[in-house]
Amino acid sequence: MRWFYDITRPEQGLAIKLININWTLVALVTAIACVGFAMLYSAANGSWQPWAERQLLRYAVAAFIMLAVAVVDIRLWLRAAYTFYALTLLLLVAVQVRGAIGMGAQRWIDLGLIQIQPSEFMKIALIMALARYFNSLTPEEVGQPTKLIAPALLVLVPSILVLKQPDLGTAMMLVLGGGAMFFLAGVRWWKFLLVMAGAGAAGPIAWKFLRDYQKNRIYTFLDPENDPLGAGYHSLQSKIAIGSGGTLGKGFLAGTQSHLDFLPERQTDFIFTMLAEEFGLAGGLGLLALYSLVFVYGYGIAFRSRSHFGKLLAFGVTTNIFLYVFINTAMVIGLIPVVGVPLPLVSYGGTSMLTVMFGFGLLMSVYVHRDTRIGRHGDVEH
Repeated sequence: MRWFYDITRPEQGLAIKLININWTLVALVTAIACVGFAMLYSAANGSWQPWAERQLLRYAVAAFIMLAVAVVDIRLWLRAAYTFYALTLLLLVAVQVRGAIGMGAQRWIDLGLIQIQPSEFMKIALIMALARYFNSLTPEEVGQPTKLIAPALLVLVPSILVLKQPDLGTAMMLVLGGGAMFFLAGVRWWKFLLVMAGAGAAGPIAWKFLRDYQKNRIYTFLDPENDPLGAGYHSLQSKIAIGSGGTLGKGFLAGTQSHLDFLPERQTDFIFTMLAEEFGLAGGLGLLALYSLVFVYGYGIAFRSRSHFGKLLAFGVTTNIFLYVFINTAMVIGLIPVVGVPLPLVSYGGTSMLTVMFGFGLLMSVYVHRDTRIGRHGDVEH
């Protein structure tokens, strides 16, 4: 019966794969999602409608998808990486042509019953494509500048399309996530310095292409009190709410800034602010501790994987989740300009929830198949 429990066998049964899923990580993900349900219930002034109930249903569907993704042979995800990337890129192009406009931006595709945001899917598709590409290279090839042209285009093309929507926050995540994949693949640090120097030199040119509201966000970041009722309103109200929460908070459903409608977008981008107001510093640190445990498990899975593709995929997915959390929390406390990046599993949003859970499914697939050795072309090594 030894073969029945051998996780190195790609043909192992579905039941064994489900047993081998990291259920502690599933519990952590569920705990974070439950924080989101509670805060969305509070955001609606103690009602499951219109956000908490929908988010709960979305999580149930997304959790099923996560488990389904986890038990799929990791070699299939390697082979599907370029196809997934290409389809997502086509959706980004479709957004430019027929995308739905909301809140001044053209980011969604309306499918009738639901709207999808392809830029969210691209965050995962890019990681998969880069993981497959760098898996096919030898360490010597990674050091060749000509071999880095193709993956650089994989990052730049969708980033430019997303920036045109306009969505500076997601474009920034694509660039940062792609850069992290380059670093994890073994690209030397001095090449990053060259790219950063080039980006700095091109800064004045890029500034001319920014929209007025994007420039205002940067001005506001530098001096939020310059326009307290306009561009600086979001940032100032967020800081007031967080400061008023103190150490232990005002209590569940008792946040004044959020429930008196001073805090904008409390169900999406600024939901961490509402948490900090109601549960204080303790509540905010508690949620960040849950995220930190997820990061520890994610990077641990990456180190444990015996395949280069698995390592890159797990590192990439975990880093992507980290960027979500870092950018959102840094934004609401005023460390960076306001950008549209949700807090994963907590902020209200269907596409974001599906993308994050799909990413966790890939991470768990790496864990389930952690002892499967994969060659440069997707074959199993022995």
